[in-house]
Amino acid sequence: MNSHLQTLFDFISQSETLPEADRQLLLGALKKADNDLAISLFKLDRTEKVKRTTAILLEETIEELEQKRKAVEEALAELKATQAQLIHSEKMASLGELTAGIAHEIQNPLNFVNNFSEVSKELLEELTQEIEKGDWEEVKALARDVIQNLEKINHHGKRADGIVKGMLQHSRSSDGKKEPTDLNTLVDEYLRLAYHGMRAKNKAFNANLETDFGEAVGEVTLVPQDIGRVVLNLLTNAFHAVDEKKEQAPEGFQPKVSVQTRKNGKYIELRVADNGKGIPEPVKAKIFQPFFTTKPTGQGTGLGLSLSYDIVKSHGGDILVASEEGEGTEFTIKLPSE
Repeated sequence: MNSHLQTLFDFISQSETLPEADRQLLLGALKKADNDLAISLFKLDRTEKVKRTTAILLEETIEELEQKRKAVEEALAELKATQAQLIHSEKMASLGELTAGIAHEIQNPLNFVNNFSEVSKELLEELTQEIEKGDWEEVKALARDVIQNLEKINHHGKRADGIVKGMLQHSRSSDGKKEPTDLNTLVDEYLRLAYHGMRAKNKAFNANLETDFGEAVGEVTLVPQDIGRVVLNLLTNAFHAVDEKKEQAPEGFQPKVSVQTRKNGKYIELRVADNGKGIPEPVKAKIFQPFFTTKPTGQGTGLGLSLSYDIVKSHGGDILVASEEGEGTEFTIKLPSE
């Protein structure tokens, strides 16, 4: 019994002034109080043990969580590095798509430059002879021809320069600077480059190209190289879709890819449509997800449409897809017109 209760218990037991009934009642109450106190002390001791154990477990848990936090941070840093590498790979892949088309496009003005240079050289030789003869009328005529040729050389040289600049603009990282851009010209440029790029990779590839550029579209404020990447990605996908169907479809199938621009209220709409294989419904719900691809391993990063989606959204626009399996697909890009 508790020492204090024991003293009280002894005092009551030895008291001669208390009636026996009261004495027994008080002694019983003391015994019960002692029992309750013992139980409380036991529970308190057990609680202290639980608290100490909990504190130890909590400390271990905090340490474990800290280790996991560091592991998550390291994994996140690694994931960001991997994502940056994949985005770079996607950019380089799209640049590769352009390379063959650019080579074809740049060859034409270079041929003109070479041809007119040769002709001008011959004209200058004739002009020298006419000067020696003193036939100044012929000299003037030859000089005019040389000037015209030089103007053509300059024109086609600038054309080649523009193609190279476009390639460099596509390859470098975007600084996000928007500028007024002739959307129809931009789309037409990438359409030619994408088509020739596909032809360079597959000599047998052929498709009807249909364009319908709205005159009211005019200039749109955008980041040219970013929207160019979107257009290139959609066109490349369209060409692959009709090419795959051509390989599997019966004789008589004619691949067709169409591009249309329209001004629709406060938005400019750009549509890229094909009559290819179409997109199955389960796949259509995933096409804008990062890293999702239906291509074989090693043939796609799964970032093309995801990056296109992000680019369009960053311009305050939207990108929609409508597709019927076996019939074809149409992507619609909506960009603010102001």
